[in-house]
Amino acid sequence: MSAKTAVTMKSPLLGAHMSIAGGVNLALERGDSIGCTAIQIFLKNNNRWVGKEIPEDEAKAFREAWSASEIQSVFAHACYLLNLASNQDALYEKSIAALVDEVERADLLKIPFIVLHPGSTGEETQEWGIARIVEAVNQVCKETSGSKVAICFEGTAGQGRSIGHTFEHLAALLDGVKKKTRACICLDTCHLFAAGYDLREKKAYLDTMKRLDEIVGLERLAAIHLNDSKKGLGSRVDRHEHIGKGMLGPEPFRNILRDRRLLHVPKVLETPKGPDLREDVENLKTLRNLLV
Repeated sequence: MSAKTAVTMKSPLLGAHMSIAGGVNLALERGDSIGCTAIQIFLKNNNRWVGKEIPEDEAKAFREAWSASEIQSVFAHACYLLNLASNQDALYEKSIAALVDEVERADLLKIPFIVLHPGSTGEETQEWGIARIVEAVNQVCKETSGSKVAICFEGTAGQGRSIGHTFEHLAALLDGVKKKTRACICLDTCHLFAAGYDLREKKAYLDTMKRLDEIVGLERLAAIHLNDSKKGLGSRVDRHEHIGKGMLGPEPFRNILRDRRLLHVPKVLETPKGPDLREDVENLKTLRNLLV
């Protein structure tokens, strides 16, 4: 078993989303190959409702590879097709069943939480959508009552009728989940900025984090997606850019990486990349240089 490096300001929980092509254990190899200490993965093909079953030998290989690697934190992202705020009953029920399946997959791999886009309401009110999502997550928790896997609500950019673009939305979602240990949040820097939360200057960053702590609670923050933004503050448009090359610039990432309150929170890239991971290597180098 590999001796894990202690999490410090100079050795943060930092990495990127990794492909599971060829088997879930290969995501760990890919992350290890570029020095990740944290990775995010899908638990199946993210554009399909039904995925191939994870054989026990593959799950065992994943758990063993994780134990032997330098990667300390692995978490999952739910399928993009899910919409727990849908006013279409068939889609709503299908989304609940799919999330139950994802929780069971995460359990098999010993993954602690699944990042979830809360959903979009269509013509219904956002209050209705929040209640709809809460009802769905409570049902998922009931159907997987023996699990400890948490549902991690991701803050959104606010496109269309999406839920989750305000701290108040996230707080309401957390408050509505009956089993408190099975709900947490994930912040995305691009989404935050697009939703109108400024992170660029140190004061703006501290003010935003103060609001987060007062409304949601920093202790409920389980993960951070580190992405620059192609669009401006309050644009409500979700378009990821490489670190330091978008409208955010490098300072928000410096602020986050140097915030000791967030030392234990895994931080991963979701920026565009090719199969050789060259872009991840460059972005991770940029991030680590901000700690010097």
